[in-house]
Parts: sequence; C-alpha cells; structure tokens
Amino acid sequence: MSIEKHRDANGGRSIDPARVILFVPGDRPDRIARAQAAGADAVVIDLEDSVAPANKPAAREAAVRAVESAQVLPIGVRVNALTTPDGIRDLAALLDGPAGSPDFVVLPKVESAAEARLCAQVLGGRDWPGELVCGIESGAGLEHAAEIAAADPHVVALGFGGADLAAALDAEPTWEPMLPARARLIWAASAAGIRALDMPCFDLDSATVLAEECRRARALGFTGKFAIHPKQVDGVRQAFTPTARQVADAHAVLRAAEGGGVVRFRGSMVDAAQVRRARLVVERAGGGA
Repeated sequence: MSIEKHRDANGGRSIDPARVILFVPGDRPDRIARAQAAGADAVVIDLEDSVAPANKPAAREAAVRAVESAQVLPIGVRVNALTTPDGIRDLAALLDGPAGSPDFVVLPKVESAAEARLCAQVLGGRDWPGELVCGIESGAGLEHAAEIAAADPHVVALGFGGADLAAALDAEPTWEPMLPARARLIWAASAAGIRALDMPCFDLDSATVLAEECRRARALGFTGKFAIHPKQVDGVRQAFTPTARQVADAHAVLRAAEGGGVVRFRGSMVDAAQVRRARLVVERAGGGA
C-alpha cells in the first residue's frame, strides 16, 4: 500500500498544499488554540530551539496531549535533532502516545539520508501515515540535501534553517549571503519532487520586511514559509497565493494551448514550459487545471 493510501486510511492530513506553517513553543500549550485560529495552513509544536532545556520534559508532554486532541488543521511536532538524547526522548514520547502520531514531524539539523530514513522507520515505516520535513541547517546538511530529499517517501519537504546554517558557515544571516544556500536547497527539493519551505522572518514588527522576504523566497522557488507569530500568517499566505489576475492569466494560457504545440498568445509564444508553469499557478490557487 502506498504512503498516500496509508495516510487516507489512518486519518493523516497532508501538508502538501501548505503555504504558511506556524510554530508554537512546546512549553506554551495555551498558544496552540490561538495558533490554529490564526489562519495558518498547519501548526508545528516546537520542542527544539524555542524551549529551554529545563522545560523540555513538560513541553514534550504538552505536545503529546495536543496531538491526541482533535485538531482542525494538520498538526506537527518539531523534535530535537535525532543525534541528541532529547531527540530520542521526543520520538519515544510520540510513539508512546495513546492516540497516534502527529500529521507530520519536523526533523531539524538533518545531515544525512540515513537520519531521515531512521526517523521514518522508528515512527512506523510504511504503516506511519505521517509526513517528514527535514531541516537543512549545516554545511553537511546542505552538501547532502539531494540525498536527504530523496531518502524516504515520507519526506515531503526540505526546510531552510537559515539562522543555524549562517552560524555554521560564519556568514551574515541576510538575504544575499544566504542566497546560494537557498538556491541549492530548492534545487535538491525540486530534483526529488518535494516542496521547499523557507525559514521564518525574525522581524516581528515590519510588515514590509516580511513581504519583501516572502516575495524573494517565492520568486526563487520556495513553495511556502514558516512563521513564528500569528500576525505573520496573513502576509505569508498572501505572498505564496497567486493573485486573481495571475490565476485568470494561467487559465487563459491553458485554454490557448489546448491543441498542443507552440501557440501565439497575447503577442508572445507559449511553449510546454509556460504551460507547465500555468498549471502550477492554478494548482497553488487550489483549482483544477
């Protein structure tokens, strides 16, 4: 049975169409309901960077309770790195939860395909209906990003961990210095046929900074972006959702190309590559081609 059929049979919800995925600190369970009401496409309970070491046991318990409760949106958990004791404890807690696993797991600081395969296998292998997002946050992770992206059918996205990666590279965590790394991650995700999710915007006060960062990420090929505050959700969604004009133009291109081959449309030549792009626009907008 395919991973998709397992997901359907066991009630797992895919993050495939997600444009904005909102993080919630695991030691602040009171924020989970607020996060779901913010309009994000999915919510991630974070057990890693946003939780102090002393608070990790309580955060782990809260995450398990949240996964067990009925949720409207896909709900995931960012565990600690698989190479740490806390990461092992996180996976054990998810396995021991009486009501099943999260819809998806964000595995941070992945540096090899073996880590992704091991995580998926521990969570249930082919019987696990969930999905795996692998965070690329080091030079080694970036070097092996293509292998990680293709490691297992459960891997549905690569996440760009720009802050940790910049520190590892001794680079400035701004757009231009990190552009080659972003591009390499997108190439790896595209080669494996999976999604690429950009890092959160850490400026919580400027809608302009958020909009520009989202615009650049979308233009580069990212399919969605993480957010760290509910007020970022609308801006991210807007940036990663085609406008009504773009959707109308895409439908017009598809209609013009129905006969196949290269056609003239609005003064330009439309070939197969432009038709594929038009189909992607329609898919991102949630409509059928």
